[in-house]
Amino acid sequence: RLARPARRRTRPEFRMTTTRGAVDASLVPMSGPASASIAASAVDNPGPPAILAAMQADADVFISGGGLVGSTLALALARAGLQVVLAEPRSREDLAADGFDGRSYALAPASRNLLDALGIWRDVADLHQPILEIKVSDGRAGEGASSLFVHFGRDELEDGPLGCMIEDQHVRRALLSGLDRDERITLLPESALTGYCVVPGAVEVSVSGGRTMHAHLLAGCDGRRSRVAQGAGIPRTGRGYAQASLVCSIAHERPHGGIAHQFFTPAGPLAVLPLPGDRCSIVWTETRERAAAIQEMDDAGYLDCLRPVFGRFLGDISLAGDRFIYPLELSVAERFAAERVVLAGDAAHVIHPLAGQGLNVGLRDVAALAEVLERAARRGEDIGMETTLLRYQEWRRFDACLFGAATDGLNRLFSNDDPILRAARRIGLGIADGLPALKREMVRRAAGYGGVVPPLMRGAA
Repeated sequence: RLARPARRRTRPEFRMTTTRGAVDASLVPMSGPASASIAASAVDNPGPPAILAAMQADADVFISGGGLVGSTLALALARAGLQVVLAEPRSREDLAADGFDGRSYALAPASRNLLDALGIWRDVADLHQPILEIKVSDGRAGEGASSLFVHFGRDELEDGPLGCMIEDQHVRRALLSGLDRDERITLLPESALTGYCVVPGAVEVSVSGGRTMHAHLLAGCDGRRSRVAQGAGIPRTGRGYAQASLVCSIAHERPHGGIAHQFFTPAGPLAVLPLPGDRCSIVWTETRERAAAIQEMDDAGYLDCLRPVFGRFLGDISLAGDRFIYPLELSVAERFAAERVVLAGDAAHVIHPLAGQGLNVGLRDVAALAEVLERAARRGEDIGMETTLLRYQEWRRFDACLFGAATDGLNRLFSNDDPILRAARRIGLGIADGLPALKREMVRRAAGYGGVVPPLMRGAA
């Protein structure tokens, strides 16, 4: 027989690495420039890495939108070993700006765990206000709350306070510091997405200034009018409310005791959320016409309209910070993923703010997406393939729709002055207050512990 010449193997060498007894077969080139992409590093699925190797990408993931959700996603993906580029239209000076402007957030315990796992919570741990109790009541402006209400105490949740309030400035600056500390993240301030197209093995992204970059995945965290979603042809389903929320912070005479109040009026809910010191964050929902008229008033006129709704239980009040107005809507993207495109936060879903869950639902997107992409990368899968991203969509879309439906239903039930419904809902609140098991389940879900909880939201690094 004629001996056949041995074929030269073109696949790079690999070495086996062992961690705590578990063997992970990782494809590690032993010569030449190291790949920047973890997506091309595993060997159990050799097809996609071969495709990815042909495309020299600037990053594994390009994130459009550097708000709270986009910045947190960048940190989570970097912790998973991915190279990330984060484009944010605001300047670095705006992101690092000091001073309270009136904006604050209600963080669920699971969201706090996420920030802790990413090394961010340590920078803001002394700057938040724990929510120790929550009171939900119904009534009319000037008449006070009904005697039937639901009271949630800290004993309803085993692992600490029911949540916490923290100012926007503290979270924003802590996230910026975290981005600067991680070498896997490239922050592009004053840069906005101008267009993109899918090419073999990657997505080609254009940003303001004429710069073009390539990544294996484009993540849209760019708000409810997402350019990423529009470019992918992803429509939204939902409707607008005839309501708008007036958002501000107030100073008051009496201590709040760490108690959050949700007061339902015929025009819409009023949320009174405790801040450090004798201050509270206000989310005050009115009809769009009345809200716009109130927002145009001077501070004295604004407070004159707020006081009858707010009441006197905390003494006299005054404004502390700027005032904002947000038209309300319910909308959910019909898909959370497409080829090499994924959506998170407001780009994927916008819900009514009455339960303070908007940001928390977005942070659940972050934790779930990071988990899906890390597992895919470890298996050697192409993180931008639609089949990979559908796992994230299946995990998150139902939960987002569930929260949207729940908040929409509560708003419909309470935002009216029908005497029959008013009597029924007050009785319902009184009955619910006497059912400890029901209250514990409601608190657990609001805390972010319902359904399949991503490891990051349990505090696992």
